Amino acid sequence: MAFMKLIRKVVFYITALVCLAAIAYVGRGWFYGAATIRELLTENKQLKQAITNLTLEEQIGYAKVISQEKREGKLFTNIKFVETARDDKLKKVLEKSYIVEGDIVHFDALIVKFGDKMVMDGKEKALYLWRRVYGENIAPENGLMIEEPGKEPQRYKDLLKLLPAKEADLFWTNIWELANNPDQLKEHDIKAVYGNVVYTKLRKGLIYVFKISPTGQLYPETVPDIYE
Repeated sequence: MAFMKLIRKVVFYITALVCLAAIAYVGRGWFYGAATIRELLTENKQLKQAITNLTLEEQIGYAKVISQEKREGKLFTNIKFVETARDDKLKKVLEKSYIVEGDIVHFDALIVKFGDKMVMDGKEKALYLWRRVYGENIAPENGLMIEEPGKEPQRYKDLLKLLPAKEADLFWTNIWELANNPDQLKEHDIKAVYGNVVYTKLRKGLIYVFKISPTGQLYPETVPDIYE
């Protein structure tokens, strides 16, 4: 009996040590990741130079109606959505099609605004990234994805080309998580990470050109589709 008790104690202590080692390993990995993104945002001159090189953006994409039809009494709108290059308004970097219930459609973008410490020339700079499309009859979180959060967006594919791939991946993976941490935003001199949603009633024969103001406001301009 005494021998069995001894065995149980040995097994218990070994199990406890294994659990503690696992917790320490996971915690170390979490801390390392957090420290790395901190170092990247505060000390990496190549990242700061890349952000400084951002130019003032105006057009960031457009949408047009391919077709509209009723199904069982409900209207559905077939949309072609295009994201354009930062340096060429005529160049497409992303093109997707969506079918949305109704004709009032929401377009959701995420905006990151940087402060003086992150921008070497002292001028305000920002990133504008498309997030999702959705109609007025569904919740935003159930919207149709445009760019995948955490992944390098097509629009900024060349932005971090001077950084090693792991550091670039780390930036895109972590940047959105800072939105919910005001203290870290202040520490890293990121003024804001926020969503900007516009919605409009779509109809065939028009193109909805999405533009960004210098203050970071997203808005659509409507122009006739001359190819209709």
